[in-house]
Amino acid sequence: MRPAPPDPVVSLTLHRYGGRSVWRGFGKMGTDHLHLRGVPGLTFYRLLGTGRGADLTLGADLRRWARLAVWSSRAALERFEASPWRRWEARLVDESYTLVLRPVRWHGRWGGVEPFGPAPAGGEDTGGPLAVLTRATLRPARLTAFWGAVPTSQQGLHGQPGLLASLGLGEFPLLHQATFSLWRDTASMRAYAYGQAGHREVIARTRREGWYREELFARFAILAAGGSWDGRDPLAGLLPG
Repeated sequence: MRPAPPDPVVSLTLHRYGGRSVWRGFGKMGTDHLHLRGVPGLTFYRLLGTGRGADLTLGADLRRWARLAVWSSRAALERFEASPWRRWEARLVDESYTLVLRPVRWHGRWGGVEPFGPAPAGGEDTGGPLAVLTRATLRPARLTAFWGAVPTSQQGLHGQPGLLASLGLGEFPLLHQATFSLWRDTASMRAYAYGQAGHREVIARTRREGWYREELFARFAILAAGGSWDGRDPLAGLLPG
C-alpha cells in the first residue's frame, strides 16, 4: 500500500445484496482488487465480510459486505464516488450506506502498517456523533478463549442509549476480526467501553493472556453519510446539513 497521507479521509461503505445479486457480493471480494489497486488517491483499503445482525458473531451474512478505504484527500474520495465504476457498483446492490470519516485518535497496525499514519500523541473530542473501529489478528491458540468471551464483551451494548448502529466485520474467517460502531457522542461510547463490567473484564483478559498478534483501535469524527443501513439512516438529523 502507498504511504498514509498526512491528513487522511476514511470511507466505510456497507453494501447489501438481494435476489440474484447475492453471490455478486461474494465474487466482488476477489475481483474488486483489480480496480481498487489503481484508484488515484486510495492509500489503503480492506474488503470485509460482516457478521449477522448488529454483533460480532461466528455466522456470516453473505448478503452484506463492507469496504474500508483511506484516501489522500476528500477530493480523491469524491472523484471515486462520482466514477463510472462506482455508479456501476451501485446498480448491483439493494441497499448501500457510505460514511465519510476523519480519524481523530488511533493506535496500532493493520497488516503491519499504520493505515492512518503515525498515531497522534493525543486526540480531540469530536463534539458530536463519532465512529469507532476495533480490529485484531487473533493468535490461533487463543481462538477458543476469544470467541467464548464475545458474548460477555457485548453484554449491555444494545442497551446503551447512545449507540446508533453497530456490526461485526471479518477480513479472514475466525482469525481477523473487527467491530464498527456509531455513537451519538463520546460520553455514550465511554459509558459502554469503561462502564460495563463484562467489557472491561474482556479487555483485561486480552492483555493478560495475549490474545492478539496485532490490533488497531481508531475513533473518527463523522463528516458525512449517505444511503441507508438496514432501511434507515442511523445518523439522520445528527449531522450538519
